[in-house]
Amino acid sequence: MKGFARLKYYISRKMRMAHVYQPLMLRTILENGGVATTTQIAKALLARDISQIEYYKERVKQMVGKVLIKNSIVQKDKDVYIMPDFAELTDEEALELISICDLKLEEFLSKRGDAAWSHRTKSSGYISGSIRFGILKRARSRCELCGISAERKALEVDHILPRNKGGSDDPSNLQALCYSCNAMKRDTDSTDFRGWFDSYSARDESCPFCNVDRELVAENELAT
Repeated sequence: MKGFARLKYYISRKMRMAHVYQPLMLRTILENGGVATTTQIAKALLARDISQIEYYKERVKQMVGKVLIKNSIVQKDKDVYIMPDFAELTDEEALELISICDLKLEEFLSKRGDAAWSHRTKSSGYISGSIRFGILKRARSRCELCGISAERKALEVDHILPRNKGGSDDPSNLQALCYSCNAMKRDTDSTDFRGWFDSYSARDESCPFCNVDRELVAENELAT
Protein backbone atom coordinates (compact mmCIF):
# COMPACT_ATOMS: atom_id res chain seq x y z
CA MET A 1 0.00 0.00 0.00
CA LYS A 2 1.44 3.39 -0.94
CA GLY A 3 0.56 6.84 -2.17
CA PHE A 4 -3.06 7.91 -1.85
CA ALA A 5 -4.22 4.59 -0.42
CA ARG A 6 -1.61 4.62 2.36
CA LEU A 7 -2.32 8.24 3.33
CA LYS A 8 -6.08 7.72 3.22
CA TYR A 9 -5.83 4.59 5.37
CA TYR A 10 -3.69 6.36 7.98
CA ILE A 11 -5.87 9.48 8.17
CA SER A 12 -9.25 7.76 8.10
CA ARG A 13 -8.52 4.49 9.94
CA LYS A 14 -5.19 4.40 11.80
CA MET A 15 -4.74 7.93 13.11
CA ARG A 16 -5.41 8.24 16.86
CA MET A 17 -6.01 11.76 18.09
CA ALA A 18 -5.31 13.26 21.50
CA HIS A 19 -5.77 16.73 20.00
CA VAL A 20 -6.32 18.48 16.65
CA TYR A 21 -2.64 18.59 15.74
CA GLN A 22 -2.21 15.65 13.33
CA PRO A 23 -4.98 16.47 10.83
CA LEU A 24 -4.09 20.17 10.90
CA MET A 25 -0.42 19.41 10.22
CA LEU A 26 -1.24 17.00 7.41
CA ARG A 27 -3.76 19.41 5.92
CA THR A 28 -1.16 22.19 5.89
CA ILE A 29 1.43 20.00 4.18
CA LEU A 30 -1.12 18.86 1.59
CA GLU A 31 -2.23 22.42 0.89
CA ASN A 32 1.40 23.49 0.34
CA GLY A 33 2.27 20.90 -2.27
CA GLY A 34 3.61 18.24 0.10
CA VAL A 35 6.04 20.50 1.95
CA ALA A 36 5.48 22.87 4.87
CA THR A 37 7.78 24.65 7.30
CA THR A 38 7.45 24.45 11.06
CA THR A 39 6.29 28.06 11.03
CA GLN A 40 3.54 27.35 8.48
CA ILE A 41 2.31 24.40 10.55
CA ALA A 42 2.47 26.40 13.78
CA LYS A 43 0.37 29.16 12.20
CA ALA A 44 -2.23 26.60 11.14
CA LEU A 45 -2.40 25.27 14.72
CA LEU A 46 -2.61 28.79 16.12
CA ALA A 47 -5.53 29.65 13.84
CA ARG A 48 -7.55 26.85 15.48
CA ASP A 49 -6.38 27.47 19.07
CA ILE A 50 -9.40 29.07 20.74
CA SER A 51 -7.46 29.84 23.93
CA GLN A 52 -4.92 31.93 22.01
CA ILE A 53 -7.68 33.69 20.07
CA GLU A 54 -9.39 34.54 23.38
CA TYR A 55 -6.12 35.95 24.70
CA TYR A 56 -5.74 38.34 21.78
CA LYS A 57 -9.41 39.27 21.82
CA GLU A 58 -8.82 40.56 25.35
CA ARG A 59 -5.73 42.44 24.13
CA VAL A 60 -7.83 44.09 21.42
CA LYS A 61 -10.61 45.11 23.80
CA GLN A 62 -8.52 46.16 26.79
CA MET A 63 -5.51 47.73 25.08
CA VAL A 64 -5.14 48.53 21.39
CA GLY A 65 -8.86 49.01 20.76
CA LYS A 66 -9.12 51.55 23.58
CA VAL A 67 -6.12 53.50 22.27
CA LEU A 68 -7.52 53.77 18.73
CA ILE A 69 -10.97 54.72 20.00
CA LYS A 70 -9.47 57.38 22.27
CA ASN A 71 -7.65 58.87 19.26
CA SER A 72 -10.86 58.81 17.17
CA ILE A 73 -9.33 56.43 14.62
CA VAL A 74 -11.93 53.69 15.07
CA GLN A 75 -15.35 53.32 16.65
CA LYS A 76 -16.81 50.26 18.37
CA ASP A 77 -20.29 48.84 17.89
CA LYS A 78 -20.72 45.84 20.21
CA ASP A 79 -17.92 43.51 19.07
CA VAL A 80 -17.17 45.26 15.77
CA TYR A 81 -14.56 47.97 15.15
CA ILE A 82 -15.29 50.48 12.41
CA MET A 83 -13.01 53.00 10.72
CA PRO A 84 -15.31 55.96 9.89
CA ASP A 85 -12.85 57.54 7.44
CA PHE A 86 -12.52 54.37 5.36
CA ALA A 87 -15.45 55.29 3.07
CA GLU A 88 -13.51 58.36 1.91
CA LEU A 89 -10.39 56.41 0.94
CA THR A 90 -9.54 55.36 -2.60
CA ASP A 91 -8.13 51.88 -3.18
CA GLU A 92 -4.70 53.41 -3.72
CA GLU A 93 -4.88 55.37 -0.47
CA ALA A 94 -5.92 52.26 1.47
CA LEU A 95 -2.96 50.34 -0.01
CA GLU A 96 -0.59 53.19 0.88
CA LEU A 97 -1.82 53.19 4.48
CA ILE A 98 -1.35 49.41 4.66
CA SER A 99 2.21 49.84 3.39
CA ILE A 100 2.89 52.46 6.07
CA CYS A 101 1.53 50.05 8.72
CA ASP A 102 3.88 47.35 7.40
CA LEU A 103 6.81 49.77 7.57
CA LYS A 104 5.97 50.74 11.16
CA LEU A 105 5.83 47.04 12.09
CA GLU A 106 9.21 46.34 10.49
CA GLU A 107 10.83 49.34 12.22
CA PHE A 108 9.43 48.38 15.61
CA LEU A 109 10.42 44.72 15.36
CA SER A 110 13.90 45.56 14.11
CA LYS A 111 14.43 47.68 17.23
CA ARG A 112 12.73 45.44 19.79
CA GLY A 113 13.28 41.96 18.40
CA ASP A 114 11.97 39.19 20.67
CA ALA A 115 11.31 41.75 23.42
CA ALA A 116 8.25 42.83 21.43
CA TRP A 117 6.54 39.69 22.70
CA SER A 118 7.70 39.99 26.32
CA HIS A 119 4.07 40.33 27.46
CA ARG A 120 3.66 36.64 26.51
CA THR A 121 6.71 35.69 28.57
CA LYS A 122 5.96 36.58 32.14
CA SER A 123 9.47 35.80 33.25
CA SER A 124 12.68 37.22 31.83
CA GLY A 125 14.20 33.79 32.45
CA TYR A 126 13.71 30.70 30.34
CA ILE A 127 11.47 27.88 31.55
CA SER A 128 12.30 24.67 29.73
CA GLY A 129 9.61 22.67 27.99
CA SER A 130 10.06 19.72 30.37
CA ILE A 131 9.59 21.93 33.45
CA ARG A 132 6.59 23.66 31.89
CA PHE A 133 5.05 20.27 31.06
CA GLY A 134 5.57 19.14 34.65
CA ILE A 135 3.89 22.25 36.07
CA LEU A 136 0.88 21.94 33.73
CA LYS A 137 0.64 18.21 34.42
CA ARG A 138 0.62 18.82 38.17
CA ALA A 139 -2.13 21.40 37.66
CA ARG A 140 -4.07 18.93 35.47
CA SER A 141 -3.98 21.53 32.66
CA ARG A 142 -6.12 23.93 34.67
CA CYS A 143 -5.49 27.37 36.14
CA GLU A 144 -4.57 26.83 39.78
CA LEU A 145 -6.61 29.88 40.81
CA CYS A 146 -9.83 29.96 38.78
CA GLY A 147 -9.76 26.37 37.51
CA ILE A 148 -10.37 27.12 33.83
CA SER A 149 -9.11 24.49 31.40
CA ALA A 150 -6.17 25.04 29.05
CA GLU A 151 -8.55 24.18 26.20
CA ARG A 152 -10.58 27.31 26.98
CA LYS A 153 -7.87 29.77 27.96
CA ALA A 154 -4.08 29.75 27.50
CA LEU A 155 -2.12 28.81 30.62
CA GLU A 156 1.15 30.41 31.65
CA VAL A 157 3.81 29.30 34.10
CA ASP A 158 3.94 31.90 36.86
CA HIS A 159 6.66 32.51 39.44
CA ILE A 160 4.99 32.42 42.88
CA LEU A 161 7.72 34.66 44.30
CA PRO A 162 8.46 36.96 41.33
CA ARG A 163 11.94 36.80 39.86
CA ASN A 164 12.43 40.52 40.49
CA LYS A 165 12.01 39.75 44.20
CA GLY A 166 14.48 36.89 44.18
CA GLY A 167 12.21 34.06 43.06
CA SER A 168 13.91 31.11 41.41
CA ASP A 169 13.02 29.01 38.36
CA ASP A 170 12.80 25.91 40.55
CA PRO A 171 9.51 24.00 40.05
CA SER A 172 8.70 24.57 43.73
CA ASN A 173 8.34 28.28 42.89
CA LEU A 174 6.17 27.78 39.82
CA GLN A 175 2.43 27.48 39.33
CA ALA A 176 0.02 27.31 36.38
CA LEU A 177 -2.23 30.35 35.91
CA CYS A 178 -4.40 31.37 32.98
CA TYR A 179 -3.32 34.60 31.32
CA SER A 180 -6.12 36.56 33.01
CA CYS A 181 -5.25 35.45 36.55
CA ASN A 182 -1.55 35.89 35.85
CA ALA A 183 -2.10 39.42 34.52
CA MET A 184 -4.06 40.35 37.65
CA LYS A 185 -1.40 38.82 39.94
CA ARG A 186 1.38 40.75 38.21
CA ASP A 187 4.95 40.68 39.53
CA THR A 188 4.20 42.41 42.83
CA ASP A 189 2.29 39.54 44.48
CA SER A 190 3.75 36.33 45.86
CA THR A 191 0.54 34.40 46.58
CA ASP A 192 0.79 30.63 46.18
CA PHE A 193 -2.43 29.53 44.48
CA ARG A 194 -1.58 25.82 44.24
CA GLY A 195 -4.44 23.82 45.65
CA TRP A 196 -6.89 26.74 45.74
CA PHE A 197 -9.11 25.29 43.02
CA ASP A 198 -9.34 21.94 44.83
CA SER A 199 -10.44 23.78 47.97
CA TYR A 200 -13.58 24.95 46.16
CA SER A 201 -14.98 21.42 46.43
CA ALA A 202 -14.44 21.26 50.20
CA ARG A 203 -17.58 21.15 52.34
CA ASP A 204 -18.06 22.27 55.95
CA GLU A 205 -20.54 20.08 57.80
CA SER A 206 -21.69 23.03 59.89
CA CYS A 207 -22.26 25.34 56.90
CA PRO A 208 -25.93 25.57 55.88
CA PHE A 209 -24.98 26.52 52.31
CA CYS A 210 -22.52 23.64 51.84
CA ASN A 211 -25.08 21.06 52.82
CA VAL A 212 -28.37 22.26 51.39
CA ASP A 213 -30.77 19.34 51.03
CA ARG A 214 -33.67 21.39 49.73
CA GLU A 215 -34.28 22.49 46.17
CA LEU A 216 -34.51 26.22 46.95
CA VAL A 217 -33.68 28.21 50.10
CA ALA A 218 -33.87 31.79 48.86
CA GLU A 219 -33.76 33.64 45.56
CA ASN A 220 -33.18 37.20 44.38
CA GLU A 221 -31.55 39.03 41.48
CA LEU A 222 -28.08 38.20 42.78
CA ALA A 223 -28.29 34.59 43.88
CA THR A 224 -30.37 31.44 44.14
